[in-house]
Amino acid sequence: MRSKVQFEQHRPIHRERGSDVSNINRRNFIKTSGAVAAAAALPLSMFDIGAARAAGTVKVGILHSLTGTIAIAEKSVVDAEMLAIEEINKAGGVMGMKIEAVVEDGASDWPTFAEKARKLLEKDKVAAVMGCYTSASRKAVLPVFEKLKGLLYYPTYYEGLEQSPNIMYTAQEATQSVIAAVEWLMKNKGKSFYLIGSDYIWPRTTIKIAKATIAKAGGKTVGEGYYPLGHIEFSSEINKIKAAKPDVILNCVVGGSNVAFFKQLSAAGITGKNQTILSLAVSEEEVSGIGADNTVGTLTCMGYFQSLKNPANDKFVKAFKAKYGADRVTGDTLACGYTSVYLWKMAVEKAGSTDVEKVVAASSNLEFDGPEGKIKFHASNHHLWKHARIGVFKADGQVDMIYESPLIEPNPFPKL
Repeated sequence: MRSKVQFEQHRPIHRERGSDVSNINRRNFIKTSGAVAAAAALPLSMFDIGAARAAGTVKVGILHSLTGTIAIAEKSVVDAEMLAIEEINKAGGVMGMKIEAVVEDGASDWPTFAEKARKLLEKDKVAAVMGCYTSASRKAVLPVFEKLKGLLYYPTYYEGLEQSPNIMYTAQEATQSVIAAVEWLMKNKGKSFYLIGSDYIWPRTTIKIAKATIAKAGGKTVGEGYYPLGHIEFSSEINKIKAAKPDVILNCVVGGSNVAFFKQLSAAGITGKNQTILSLAVSEEEVSGIGADNTVGTLTCMGYFQSLKNPANDKFVKAFKAKYGADRVTGDTLACGYTSVYLWKMAVEKAGSTDVEKVVAASSNLEFDGPEGKIKFHASNHHLWKHARIGVFKADGQVDMIYESPLIEPNPFPKL
């Protein structure tokens, strides 16, 4: 019998026919919500896009966490986005205009993200923003972008259940990540799962979707736990994992907490050699902070790996290392951030305008050969067709891909 799970989501202005929009229990962020509401209540000025095009330049906002617990995952996304801007400017810019980047630090704090988004749109009058990492930060800025009619390119895999007219989603939603991962794990690694994540909307919603997918496929969830962002003590949860003896640990821990989590797993004798561990928020970039010796043999599910072989990725990796250092690595969110800038450029030139509505309209079915291969925007739901890829971390922190799906049509409101 088909299992159904009810979710809450940001309701789109335009939905695809046949999508199933249910109600979800949104994990409360009372302080954040209050800050966003307060920001939205401030007097608004008309957004003059022409100001973003003054003196032969066009302003683009870069809004990520340069400090705080999420910086381990997010700072390098700025590097990738700035690389794309540099490349575009060297090639003549956008419609003959050079891109001027305005960089702001969200500081791993959701009210700060909302405040900085308002500044970028009202004061700096940027034409678009490349930004956010966590779903909490995206939820914090969403009402600001909708109120001020701005445009956000969001480069991080997320839980889906959202479709804003003012956001372009350039990474995987749930059907292209957690659902694909769980289905592969059920076929190849086992049927009992222990689920662990950071305590905010993306891990909780992703794990809720995972549980529904596990149950539907005849599997079993044997435990789950959640911890605040920045948490560094996992010994009690690891003891529960050892007692439960799951076939699979599905890891949705985010940011700097992964350093402590993987080191403590290893200290407890749980490694990729004796336990299937699949992470949904650990790429090559995070491993550079966690330490490859703590992740070797564990799995990751992403849309992109540095090890992918295609001309666009060869160019991206070579340029990234040349600019930032031979020891630097690329990862999924970096590739999506890099791609986001190019997708915006292509849409602007197709539309012949930086006007947000015209850029969004021009993005429909827009195709791009990027570092992750060929991708394209869906005709109407603002998400990209994506591959789901599963790989094993090696001793050098790179990934050996063991599974690649066909291009998956984005479905941010899945029936479960």
